[in-house]
Amino acid sequence: MKIGPETIARLAKIPNLAVSEGALLSRYTRFGIGGPARVYAETADQDAFISALDTVTGSGVNFEVIGGGTNLIVSDSGIDGVVLRFTADSIESDGARIRVAAGAVLQTLVDYSTGKGMKGLETMTGIPGSVGAAIYGNAGAYGHSIAEIVSSVVFYDGRQIRTFNNAECQFQYRESVFKRHKAWVIFSSELAMTNAQAEELQKTANNILRIRNEKYPPTMKCAGSIFKNLILSELPSRVSNVVPETVIREGKVPSAWFLEQIGAKGMKKGGIEVAAYHANLIYNTGAGTAKQLCEVINELKSRVHERFGLELEEEVQYIGFGRNGSRA
Repeated sequence: MKIGPETIARLAKIPNLAVSEGALLSRYTRFGIGGPARVYAETADQDAFISALDTVTGSGVNFEVIGGGTNLIVSDSGIDGVVLRFTADSIESDGARIRVAAGAVLQTLVDYSTGKGMKGLETMTGIPGSVGAAIYGNAGAYGHSIAEIVSSVVFYDGRQIRTFNNAECQFQYRESVFKRHKAWVIFSSELAMTNAQAEELQKTANNILRIRNEKYPPTMKCAGSIFKNLILSELPSRVSNVVPETVIREGKVPSAWFLEQIGAKGMKKGGIEVAAYHANLIYNTGAGTAKQLCEVINELKSRVHERFGLELEEEVQYIGFGRNGSRA
């Protein structure tokens, strides 16, 4: 259902909720791509967010909840509905435990924890996005993921605020229960860290950040790696037998290896390009569109499927592409 003036008026009356009409969503995605939202609303107030969410769900209008927009592809036509964003970014610690709001920038949390000599996040330095999104997608790097330190997660399920422990979050490789229940909204998390020397943690983080910035420059309009890596043990033998042992890392085969075999490097479509040095890195040169981006992604998936019989799975999320899911 399209949003009417009465729903917009009700949103505007919610205290501590900033509401705007026609906001370009390209401003809120790392790709710098995406059309306007009929209504964009954000708040750092938990009660205000729940009121806004209840208002749009009760009205039956189209809506989406977004985080930092790092792993987000928004359609060129935007969203004829409401986009909600929770922006609370507080970080507090007690001993080796950290309480962090979902809207906090992950890099800010990494810097905070390493500076206080708390081990567990240093390998995630340079990963863009918010903490809530990192938990949602179980972000990680260098053989570690945020699931290893999550003690509990506070979220809203559309009816009440609930708290899940680590096991209830059902973390898997780049997966969580929240990714399978997209209507649930993460508000905060408690992380269980371990004490270590701040200097050593910072040294590790600095080395990783240098490498990451060389591969994914901070100014590059991209989502990092587009596709998930593949679990070696889950591959059919006809595929695993042709994968060189030298490319296997922590029991995973990089999607980039398969993409290299089908000539992905340097592919171009309008303003969208695949990096010449990394086959799993797709970026917007500045004038790219969501249509072009989706066409490149679909072409790469098609080529890998034709060559290896595999279905590559994206790490990115799509919004605004309609009920039929068309993304080309």
